[in-house]
Amino acid sequence: MRSPWGKSRGVVGGRVKPRGGARGVAGRSRGRTSGAGPAWSRGVAGPGRGAGPQGGVAGRGRGRGAGDAARRSAVAARGARSCLAQWRAAGPCSSLASMSFVAVAEDSDFPIHNLPYGVFSTPGNPRQRIGVAIGDQILDLSVIKHLFTGPILSKHQDVFNQPALNSFMGLGQAAWKEARAFLQNLLSASHARLRDDTELRRRAFTDQASAVMHLPAIIGDYTDFYSSRQHATNVGIMFRGKENALMPNWLHLPVGYHGRASSVVVSGTPIRRPMGQMSPDDSKPPVYGACKLLDMELEMAFFVGPGNKFGEPIPISRAHEHIFGMVLMNDWSARDIQKWEYVPLGPFLGKSFGTTISPWVVPMDALMPFVVPNPEQDPKPLPYLRHSQPYTFDINLSVTLKGEGMSQAATICKSNFKYMYWTMLQQLTHHTVNGCNLRPGDLLASGTISGPEPESFGSMLELSWRGTKAIELGNGQTRRFLLDGDEVVITGEGSQASRAPSRSFCYDRVALRAGREAICPARPRAGIPRPVSAPRDLPPGLGHQGL
Repeated sequence: MRSPWGKSRGVVGGRVKPRGGARGVAGRSRGRTSGAGPAWSRGVAGPGRGAGPQGGVAGRGRGRGAGDAARRSAVAARGARSCLAQWRAAGPCSSLASMSFVAVAEDSDFPIHNLPYGVFSTPGNPRQRIGVAIGDQILDLSVIKHLFTGPILSKHQDVFNQPALNSFMGLGQAAWKEARAFLQNLLSASHARLRDDTELRRRAFTDQASAVMHLPAIIGDYTDFYSSRQHATNVGIMFRGKENALMPNWLHLPVGYHGRASSVVVSGTPIRRPMGQMSPDDSKPPVYGACKLLDMELEMAFFVGPGNKFGEPIPISRAHEHIFGMVLMNDWSARDIQKWEYVPLGPFLGKSFGTTISPWVVPMDALMPFVVPNPEQDPKPLPYLRHSQPYTFDINLSVTLKGEGMSQAATICKSNFKYMYWTMLQQLTHHTVNGCNLRPGDLLASGTISGPEPESFGSMLELSWRGTKAIELGNGQTRRFLLDGDEVVITGEGSQASRAPSRSFCYDRVALRAGREAICPARPRAGIPRPVSAPRDLPPGLGHQGL
């Protein structure tokens, strides 16, 4: 299967504008932007205590024998394969999903195996409506809503006539599976209902190139986690030293903070270089001006489906029922603003100026072929955070940067979602353990995704090691942080080639696409002196404290 987020690859991108605007691209969109739960495997070994996928992180193990670790890994791997086998048995087979009457290029991000959901409009019809991506087309679900005649959706056809996915998300997993099975059947080459109705096809399909993509959901609340052990370790070493790299709580709970939902934008939306207070010299008073240490952060995020009642936690055994699908994310960060404001309450203006997500939400069923064993967790989490079913995904991620005057983008990061220490199930369960109520359309982000090697670090803070090293872009160009006019693109692609018993299975590659953003110049407030513009190169040694 190709990219669930976009055209064979998931992309979240952006161009830096001096003080104000980065165009973000989430999910490789070609347009403009302004039943029962999974058949989980039983009896899979729970989180172990050996070295996990992030091997090489100091302090992970506790002297256990290599044989024990190997046995735990083998059991977890069998669990992942069992989960995939049961998913295959429960889902549409390759004979149904391998071909569509809609023309789909070989390298398309949107084959029939993907079918991500998004919200779009067109110049001729500005009404926002829900669609599914297939090939280079968008299937308008508001036009074909009357065709949903299954036991659940026949009673809820109006969810496809909404300007956002929230109502559909709230119907739950059985409805999502019913919709996916119906759409794969409807779009298959062997199904005549839509294939042979010329007039209905004319009204139902829109070229992606002519579509304007919007946020897929009304995001009521947004939480950003800090779940990459390597990222947390790197940042801790920078600011606290190797001996105190991880805070005492980090290995016991998924750390997170409440983000700003109103400034989450769809890929393609300009992001301006933010203004704020900074303290470049600790011996002098703070200054007001444009951020000089603007950073990107490679992340992924998931949308909440059905919520929970106020005061009623979601047990981890049912957490998967509340996860609708995933997007790519760029969590833009103003490191110098963040450094000055961070203590004692954490991120504020250094984060809230903009967060970019991809327009296409890849449903979890499209990602199940890429499930892998969960990371080994030592110490063992408290009982409410323990789960045996695999819920970590092998999704290759990359970040490219293209500066003004560059003929082609340079890859600055290659990482993988499987490096996350805390799983989405643990994040969601921990979020609600105190009775906090989640709602359909809430967004929960992974935090920066960093791997064990320097080239897999998911932020420029790490890639430049707090601004002390230049990031090579080729042709003599370097960066430590983002300059005005820089374009950042995040791409995601899942591949099961190394694990699949047969390459003939309908899923081969999944790609996520988030966007392309360009950083714009900052825009000072009227009456406030214009600050000195951001330098074309940044002094080494400057950094921040925190996430």
